[in-house]
Amino acid sequence: MKALRKALRWGFAALAPCELLVFICVVGGMRVAPAAWLAVELAVLAFLAGVTALLLFDYRRHRREGVHRHSAFLAAIADSVPASVRKLISHEITLATSFLRWVARRGSHGVRGGDHPVPYAPGQAATMYGLLFVCIVETVALAYLIPWPVVHGAMLVLDIWGCYFLLALHASCVVRPHVIGADGSLRLRYGALLDIRIPVDRIASVRLDRNFPDGKLAAPDESGMADVAVAGMTTVTVELTEPVRYLRVLGKHAEARAFRFYADDPVSAVAALRAGGRSSPGSLTTSGQ
Repeated sequence: MKALRKALRWGFAALAPCELLVFICVVGGMRVAPAAWLAVELAVLAFLAGVTALLLFDYRRHRREGVHRHSAFLAAIADSVPASVRKLISHEITLATSFLRWVARRGSHGVRGGDHPVPYAPGQAATMYGLLFVCIVETVALAYLIPWPVVHGAMLVLDIWGCYFLLALHASCVVRPHVIGADGSLRLRYGALLDIRIPVDRIASVRLDRNFPDGKLAAPDESGMADVAVAGMTTVTVELTEPVRYLRVLGKHAEARAFRFYADDPVSAVAALRAGGRSSPGSLTTSGQ
């Protein structure tokens, strides 16, 4: 099975670009030879058959070990799919569901009764819509300027996906705000890319604190400070009693002792954290700037 697993990984690495190239040719208006169509489709069928066989083998192995059905299925996927790939797939699914939730006006995700949502998307709305406008102009301009069908198709696919990604990312930020729980816990999010849960007993202090960090999203520095910035700015700083472990954007583990994040209404966010801390067993101090 190790040989099959390795062959499938290399097969996917080779097959994905071929599928993309065929799709680009179709979009660009080029005629694809029937033999090429047949070869690609047969390769896809062989790949799917191999993946199905491997998943069934791993699933049955985990079931024989006494693992529950759902957990066994997830473990079977984890055996063959790298963590970074699983994270990317999860991001794409979350982006799509968030986009649909935004279009359907279904409200915020993960906000229960008694929770206090902390929006942050308005801080980046102008930037996101500006980038979206530039992408649309670029798509229309390249459609007239590029004469070669394959290049035209490739650029069209990339530009359309770029427009969708920007819109879906902003939509995920709108429907997935930060959340201050009724118990004083804090859930920091950035759309579909980040989700950090901080229990109330880990929160030592919170304060209004405007900063303009230049580091990567949620990447802790030497002092253990991680930034969840929006439009290059944070407005609230939370100090912790002990470090919190979390997953960064591509599934890499990280640990931070303090967080700075952006809130559209930082005064309300600090007040909600203070109120939650008062009603919880832990202590919470608040200061403002």
